[in-house]
Amino acid sequence: MEVVTGWTHKSFPVEDASRVGEARRHAAQLAAGLAFSEVDAGRLALVVTELGTNLHRHARKGRLLVAARPHARDVEVVAIDEGPGIVNLHLSMQDGQSSGRTPGTGLGAIRRLADDFDIHSSVPDGTVSVARVRGSDAPQGPAASVRIGAVCLPAPGEAVCGDAWTAGRLGARFSLMVADGLGHGPEAAKASLAASAAFARHPSAAPREQVQQTHQALQTTRGAAICALAIDGEASRLSYSGAGNVVGRVLSGVFDKSIITQHGTAGLQIRRPEETAMELPAHALVIVHSDGIDTRWRADRILPVMQKDPTLAAAILLRDHTRHRDDATVVVLRREDQ
Repeated sequence: MEVVTGWTHKSFPVEDASRVGEARRHAAQLAAGLAFSEVDAGRLALVVTELGTNLHRHARKGRLLVAARPHARDVEVVAIDEGPGIVNLHLSMQDGQSSGRTPGTGLGAIRRLADDFDIHSSVPDGTVSVARVRGSDAPQGPAASVRIGAVCLPAPGEAVCGDAWTAGRLGARFSLMVADGLGHGPEAAKASLAASAAFARHPSAAPREQVQQTHQALQTTRGAAICALAIDGEASRLSYSGAGNVVGRVLSGVFDKSIITQHGTAGLQIRRPEETAMELPAHALVIVHSDGIDTRWRADRILPVMQKDPTLAAAILLRDHTRHRDDATVVVLRREDQ
């Protein structure tokens, strides 16, 4: 089973034009780490510049989230703002279209330069978009049965994130663990990374086995809240187990069911792990998040992006429901085999 190690974003609030330069330099460092060619690094620099400039000129409370995704050998740039939104998104995607009130400059160029690009906007809530640039010589693997979108950010003022996530995939089977180390900072990160390492040793184990193994592996840490799940694409079933306040929902146009784990903390004290199974409807999103995200979010905020890049759903939840005082992680999964 292939193991995908989760990525952590670095956030750049675009309060002035200098922050766009900071984000561009950080993206350049990530590109160098992935051995991008000069041409690919140049494409990435232009994408960051265009997205950041749009935020600076037109948006309220804009920020760029930048992360390397080593498994895909690409750099991801997520742009988030809190308004005013784009009135005519189709028109704004055409070259040369902009106004003093709505973003537009550069969106057509971003779509051409990036290997992946998707965007959603609503008035007056704002706009979220995701662009990825990958090395041109990166190998093209087989199409994945489950598409992953995620945002993962440290608590304000922290250099490392106390949350972590890891996924495994093999054919129509997909597994995931999201861990939230107690507190935040380096010791919380130590616990969540230990949970990810325990998962990676046995990525095909059943969720309740993952929880028990992780509980044993975290005995020397401060402990973590965890949620482990498995998707059986052939049977259209989802099973999950966990401990603590990492929660989620399975959401489609006609289905909305919560993923709730039992009380306890892996590494400290948990009851005998229980495993729950449910139907996984066609085209449903599976959303799992740490307690840095408020659990009382409305499904109608996500329904407009159900068929878009799942990172957009994660970005909307981060924008609208983050608690602003803790690490925040949202992982969104969508089956691609329907």
